[in-house]
Amino acid sequence: MPKRTHIIVVEDEPTQRQLLLDYLGKQGFQVTGVESGTGLRRLVEREPPALVLLDIGLPGDDGFALARWLREKNSKICIIMVTSSGDTVDRVVGLETGADDYMAKPFDPRELLARIKSVLRRANNDATVTTGPRVPMGRRILDLEKRLLLDTDGGEETLAASEFDLLKLFAQNPNRPLARDWLLETVGHREMEAFDRAIDLRITRLRRKIEHDPARPEAIRTVRGLGYMFVPPKG
Repeated sequence: MPKRTHIIVVEDEPTQRQLLLDYLGKQGFQVTGVESGTGLRRLVEREPPALVLLDIGLPGDDGFALARWLREKNSKICIIMVTSSGDTVDRVVGLETGADDYMAKPFDPRELLARIKSVLRRANNDATVTTGPRVPMGRRILDLEKRLLLDTDGGEETLAASEFDLLKLFAQNPNRPLARDWLLETVGHREMEAFDRAIDLRITRLRRKIEHDPARPEAIRTVRGLGYMFVPPKG
């Protein structure tokens, strides 16, 4: 039998955790529940999952720090933050730590399932890229095969799935103005459009990584009233 996709649910409230385990298990996933960051680290060290549902408000644990740890540990692990807080600040911080999506409680399990499938589908699509060019972007190079940013001196930096999605889109559409709404829809974050700065925050983060001067971007330029455009370096 094919191996089932493994999801780790990090939730300190026992009833809520069990509901998620039961529901996702019925959807065909292999699901493991833990109540703390300690349990999460132990499982990830043993066998990295495909996706982590991470509650930010864990007693004694910093959910954002856990997200950063996951992203540094294995950039291929998808992260969906689940929290009782709908505060915009939490969303901003969550996106900045590299989370692939964000959900506020209470939520419909069917919506959660749709988002899980969307995030996993994007990750699987990226994994099918077995060969590909290296695309110069600002002061760095995007390796489409390894999903890394490369420095001229050979240094490497891993990318969150959402970061790679955007850079890949830009690489495929050089010198073409891309609308913010289209970017949101194409990278699978249309459901986040109520948080209308989601793309802007991601672009800001990417500019810090690839531009010679993020305050005066040359690679990812703003197209006033529309969105953004990738301009390859000359020469």
